[in-house]
Amino acid sequence: MTLDTPKSTTHLLYLHGFRSSPMSAKAQKVAARVKTDHPGVVWWCPQLPPSPAQAMQTLLEGTADWPSATTSVIGSSLGGFYARGFSLQKNCRAALLNPAVYPARDLAKYIGEQTAWHDPEERFFFQPGFVDELTTQQDTIAKLAAKRPASAERLYAIVAKGDEVLDWQEMVAFCQGGMVRLLPGGDHAISDFDDHMDDLFQFLRLKA
Repeated sequence: MTLDTPKSTTHLLYLHGFRSSPMSAKAQKVAARVKTDHPGVVWWCPQLPPSPAQAMQTLLEGTADWPSATTSVIGSSLGGFYARGFSLQKNCRAALLNPAVYPARDLAKYIGEQTAWHDPEERFFFQPGFVDELTTQQDTIAKLAAKRPASAERLYAIVAKGDEVLDWQEMVAFCQGGMVRLLPGGDHAISDFDDHMDDLFQFLRLKA
Protein backbone atom coordinates (compact mmCIF):
# COMPACT_ATOMS: atom_id res chain seq x y z
CA MET A 1 0.00 0.00 0.00
CA THR A 2 1.42 3.38 -0.98
CA LEU A 3 1.19 6.44 1.20
CA ASP A 4 -1.31 7.96 -1.26
CA THR A 5 -3.69 5.02 -1.03
CA PRO A 6 -6.38 5.57 1.63
CA LYS A 7 -6.72 2.95 4.31
CA SER A 8 -9.92 1.00 4.87
CA THR A 9 -12.74 3.04 6.38
CA THR A 10 -13.44 2.32 10.04
CA HIS A 11 -15.76 5.29 10.72
CA LEU A 12 -18.52 6.38 8.33
CA LEU A 13 -20.60 9.56 8.55
CA TYR A 14 -23.75 10.14 6.48
CA LEU A 15 -25.24 13.63 6.03
CA HIS A 16 -28.78 14.14 4.77
CA GLY A 17 -30.10 17.03 2.72
CA PHE A 18 -32.25 20.10 3.38
CA ARG A 19 -35.57 19.26 5.06
CA SER A 20 -34.47 15.62 5.10
CA SER A 21 -33.46 13.27 7.93
CA PRO A 22 -31.70 10.01 8.77
CA MET A 23 -34.89 8.35 7.50
CA SER A 24 -34.06 9.23 3.88
CA ALA A 25 -34.10 6.29 1.50
CA LYS A 26 -30.41 6.54 0.61
CA ALA A 27 -29.34 6.87 4.24
CA GLN A 28 -31.40 3.83 5.19
CA LYS A 29 -29.98 1.75 2.36
CA VAL A 30 -26.40 2.63 3.22
CA ALA A 31 -27.05 1.98 6.91
CA ALA A 32 -28.53 -1.45 6.18
CA ARG A 33 -25.59 -2.49 4.02
CA VAL A 34 -23.05 -1.27 6.56
CA LYS A 35 -24.82 -3.18 9.32
CA THR A 36 -24.96 -6.38 7.26
CA ASP A 37 -21.61 -6.39 5.46
CA HIS A 38 -19.42 -4.18 7.66
CA PRO A 39 -20.61 -4.56 11.27
CA GLY A 40 -17.24 -3.39 12.63
CA VAL A 41 -17.57 0.07 11.07
CA VAL A 42 -18.66 2.93 13.31
CA TRP A 43 -21.76 4.46 11.68
CA TRP A 44 -23.30 7.85 12.44
CA CYS A 45 -26.13 9.58 10.61
CA PRO A 46 -27.22 12.52 12.79
CA GLN A 47 -30.28 14.70 12.44
CA LEU A 48 -28.72 17.99 11.36
CA PRO A 49 -29.97 21.25 12.91
CA PRO A 50 -31.27 23.98 10.57
CA SER A 51 -28.35 26.28 11.41
CA PRO A 52 -25.39 25.49 9.10
CA ALA A 53 -22.93 26.73 11.73
CA GLN A 54 -24.48 24.51 14.39
CA ALA A 55 -24.60 21.60 11.96
CA MET A 56 -20.86 21.79 11.26
CA GLN A 57 -20.06 22.26 14.93
CA THR A 58 -22.14 19.18 15.75
CA LEU A 59 -20.26 17.12 13.16
CA LEU A 60 -16.79 18.22 14.21
CA GLU A 61 -17.52 17.73 17.90
CA GLY A 62 -19.20 14.38 17.35
CA THR A 63 -16.25 13.05 15.37
CA ALA A 64 -13.46 14.72 17.35
CA ASP A 65 -12.00 11.35 18.35
CA TRP A 66 -12.45 9.72 14.92
CA PRO A 67 -9.19 8.88 13.10
CA SER A 68 -8.95 11.07 10.00
CA ALA A 69 -7.01 8.47 8.02
CA THR A 70 -9.82 5.93 8.27
CA THR A 71 -12.85 8.24 8.34
CA SER A 72 -15.16 8.69 5.35
CA VAL A 73 -18.23 10.87 4.87
CA ILE A 74 -21.20 10.57 2.50
CA GLY A 75 -23.40 13.59 1.86
CA SER A 76 -26.53 14.09 -0.21
CA SER A 77 -27.63 17.49 -1.60
CA LEU A 78 -27.05 20.05 1.20
CA GLY A 79 -25.43 17.17 3.09
CA GLY A 80 -23.03 16.88 0.16
CA PHE A 81 -22.01 20.50 0.66
CA TYR A 82 -21.45 19.84 4.36
CA ALA A 83 -19.57 16.64 3.53
CA ARG A 84 -17.17 18.51 1.27
CA GLY A 85 -16.45 21.03 3.99
CA PHE A 86 -16.13 18.34 6.66
CA SER A 87 -13.75 16.25 4.56
CA LEU A 88 -11.52 19.26 3.89
CA GLN A 89 -11.36 20.15 7.57
CA LYS A 90 -10.97 16.53 8.70
CA ASN A 91 -8.71 15.65 5.74
CA CYS A 92 -10.67 12.49 4.99
CA ARG A 93 -12.52 10.85 2.11
CA ALA A 94 -15.89 12.13 0.87
CA ALA A 95 -18.59 10.73 -1.37
CA LEU A 96 -21.04 13.36 -2.64
CA LEU A 97 -24.50 12.55 -4.01
CA ASN A 98 -25.86 15.40 -6.15
CA PRO A 99 -24.18 17.90 -3.82
CA ALA A 100 -25.41 21.44 -3.29
CA VAL A 101 -22.75 23.83 -4.55
CA TYR A 102 -24.11 27.31 -3.78
CA PRO A 103 -26.62 26.69 -0.99
CA ALA A 104 -26.51 30.33 0.17
CA ARG A 105 -27.91 31.31 -3.22
CA ASP A 106 -30.32 28.42 -3.62
CA LEU A 107 -31.78 28.34 -0.11
CA ALA A 108 -32.35 32.09 0.25
CA LYS A 109 -35.83 31.60 -1.18
CA TYR A 110 -36.67 29.14 1.61
CA ILE A 111 -36.35 31.63 4.47
CA GLY A 112 -39.31 31.11 6.77
CA GLU A 113 -41.18 28.16 8.24
CA GLN A 114 -40.42 24.80 6.63
CA THR A 115 -41.75 21.28 7.08
CA ALA A 116 -39.62 18.17 7.42
CA TRP A 117 -39.75 15.97 4.33
CA HIS A 118 -40.32 12.69 6.19
CA ASP A 119 -42.66 14.15 8.83
CA PRO A 120 -44.84 17.06 7.65
CA GLU A 121 -45.95 17.58 11.25
CA GLU A 122 -42.40 18.57 12.16
CA ARG A 123 -41.62 22.19 11.41
CA PHE A 124 -38.59 24.43 11.67
CA PHE A 125 -37.76 28.04 10.82
CA PHE A 126 -35.02 28.72 8.29
CA GLN A 127 -33.63 32.05 9.43
CA PRO A 128 -32.06 34.76 7.23
CA GLY A 129 -28.86 34.44 9.25
CA PHE A 130 -28.51 30.84 8.08
CA VAL A 131 -27.83 32.11 4.55
CA ASP A 132 -24.93 34.16 5.92
CA GLU A 133 -23.63 31.03 7.67
CA LEU A 134 -23.72 29.15 4.37
CA THR A 135 -21.85 31.98 2.66
CA THR A 136 -19.13 31.73 5.29
CA GLN A 137 -18.91 27.99 4.78
CA GLN A 138 -18.70 28.42 0.99
CA ASP A 139 -15.73 30.75 1.48
CA THR A 140 -14.07 28.29 3.84
CA ILE A 141 -14.51 25.41 1.41
CA ALA A 142 -13.04 27.45 -1.45
CA LYS A 143 -9.96 28.36 0.60
CA LEU A 144 -9.39 24.82 1.88
CA ALA A 145 -9.98 23.29 -1.56
CA ALA A 146 -7.25 25.50 -2.98
CA LYS A 147 -4.83 24.13 -0.39
CA ARG A 148 -6.00 20.52 -0.64
CA PRO A 149 -6.92 19.75 -4.26
CA ALA A 150 -9.34 16.85 -4.73
CA SER A 151 -8.13 13.50 -6.02
CA ALA A 152 -9.87 10.36 -7.23
CA GLU A 153 -8.69 8.61 -4.06
CA ARG A 154 -10.20 11.25 -1.78
CA LEU A 155 -13.36 12.46 -3.54
CA TYR A 156 -16.11 10.52 -5.30
CA ALA A 157 -19.37 11.93 -6.62
CA ILE A 158 -22.56 10.75 -8.25
CA VAL A 159 -24.02 13.56 -10.35
CA ALA A 160 -27.24 13.24 -12.34
CA LYS A 161 -27.66 15.38 -15.44
CA GLY A 162 -31.39 15.00 -14.93
CA ASP A 163 -31.31 16.61 -11.46
CA GLU A 164 -34.38 18.84 -11.35
CA VAL A 165 -33.10 20.88 -8.39
CA LEU A 166 -29.38 21.47 -8.93
CA ASP A 167 -27.23 22.35 -11.96
CA TRP A 168 -25.18 19.29 -12.93
CA GLN A 169 -22.43 21.41 -14.47
CA GLU A 170 -21.96 23.31 -11.21
CA MET A 171 -21.81 20.00 -9.35
CA VAL A 172 -19.16 18.60 -11.69
CA ALA A 173 -17.05 21.74 -11.26
CA PHE A 174 -17.47 21.49 -7.48
CA CYS A 175 -16.00 17.97 -7.61
CA GLN A 176 -13.16 18.81 -10.00
CA GLY A 177 -10.19 16.54 -9.46
CA GLY A 178 -12.28 13.82 -7.89
CA MET A 179 -13.85 10.76 -9.47
CA VAL A 180 -17.26 11.73 -10.85
CA ARG A 181 -19.89 9.21 -11.92
CA LEU A 182 -21.97 11.33 -14.29
CA LEU A 183 -25.42 9.91 -14.94
CA PRO A 184 -26.93 10.79 -18.35
CA GLY A 185 -30.39 11.13 -16.83
CA GLY A 186 -31.56 10.46 -13.32
CA ASP A 187 -33.06 12.86 -10.80
CA HIS A 188 -32.17 14.73 -7.62
CA ALA A 189 -33.13 11.81 -5.39
CA ILE A 190 -30.99 9.39 -7.46
CA SER A 191 -33.96 7.03 -7.62
CA ASP A 192 -31.78 4.28 -9.10
CA PHE A 193 -29.37 4.51 -6.16
CA ASP A 194 -29.31 0.72 -5.82
CA ASP A 195 -27.53 0.52 -9.18
CA HIS A 196 -24.66 2.68 -7.90
CA MET A 197 -24.13 1.34 -4.40
CA ASP A 198 -21.43 -1.17 -5.40
CA ASP A 199 -19.27 1.58 -6.91
CA LEU A 200 -19.87 3.80 -3.88
CA PHE A 201 -18.83 1.08 -1.46
CA GLN A 202 -15.82 0.22 -3.57
CA PHE A 203 -14.65 3.81 -3.20
CA LEU A 204 -15.30 3.80 0.56
CA ARG A 205 -13.26 0.63 1.14
CA LEU A 206 -15.12 -0.18 4.33
CA LYS A 207 -13.48 -2.44 6.88
CA ALA A 208 -15.01 -5.93 6.82
